[in-house]
Amino acid sequence: MTPLERIGLNVLHRFDPETAHGLALRALQFGLAPTTGTLTSNRLRTQIAGLTLPNPIGLAAGFDKNAIALRPLSRAGFGFLEVGAATPRPQAGNAKPRLFRLSEDQAVINRFGFNNDGMTRIATRLQERPRDTIIGLNLGANKDSDNRAADFATVLATCGPHVDFATVNVSSPNTEKLRDLQGKAALSALLAGVMETRSTLAHPVPIFLKIAPDLTEAEIADVADVALASGIDGLVATNTTLDREGLTSPHKGETGGLSGMPLFEKSTRVLAQLYQATNGALPIIGVGGIASAEDAYAKIRAGASAVQLYSALTYQGLSLISEIAKELEGHLKRDGFASVADAVGSGL
Repeated sequence: MTPLERIGLNVLHRFDPETAHGLALRALQFGLAPTTGTLTSNRLRTQIAGLTLPNPIGLAAGFDKNAIALRPLSRAGFGFLEVGAATPRPQAGNAKPRLFRLSEDQAVINRFGFNNDGMTRIATRLQERPRDTIIGLNLGANKDSDNRAADFATVLATCGPHVDFATVNVSSPNTEKLRDLQGKAALSALLAGVMETRSTLAHPVPIFLKIAPDLTEAEIADVADVALASGIDGLVATNTTLDREGLTSPHKGETGGLSGMPLFEKSTRVLAQLYQATNGALPIIGVGGIASAEDAYAKIRAGASAVQLYSALTYQGLSLISEIAKELEGHLKRDGFASVADAVGSGL
């Protein structure tokens, strides 16, 4: 972390978390955050679902919900970005306060509820995106929708022409009964609709499915079966958790999804189970609790072809991305891996 970042984070932490989040996005827009450029090398460069990434470290969905800071984020060191979630119609989300720092646990709890500007405005911004960066969109459903399953396909039809990949998000805990769509029959029908819509795009994009970390082994097996049968291109493991085991922060009882360091072990276990259940046939993006190169490397060795992070930036700043990339290359070299792909699943 740079001295300037440390000062900036200290200032931001004087504000309530949601205000601080908005200020961080504004700082990016005005060029006040570090932009190191993307670190890449033959060892870090990798492919996932046909996409060539300069490095395997991505920004998780939720940081830039409305695609308002794409250009500065594209220069912050990430190998790829995911924005959103976007829903068909704009929605305000859940009542405030809905974002909580758990500093003692290096964690965050949110119950935003898919607050966003809606697919039309987000699509307009994505049209102006930087073209030298891999950018994906997290697809969501409106809380009051009569057909939530159809909402995912609707957003894809509108925004699909402007992104490099899309992620079906049925695993957020902050929209009532959304996680019910992870059931085998419901998920099969939902993904069939999404894939049908994808086939109508002039340039069909890879489709990923993001799952919850709170699934049982039987449920993970069902997700694997559906994913393999559906024709989707990959999986994202995992979203936030409802588990509160081991937390010490005064905010530990807040309702919502927990992210950050306490999620690392649980999400990595689910990632490994998913990798084994699919026999490595589908690439997986590993998410949950990454705060160092060691964490990113552990996800890769558990079966991830790429990784994403977000919550750690709250505590360590954007320079963390280039630090992870540099150290990850060192870990790969130390262990004799010529590429990220060579290390995937090697720790199982």
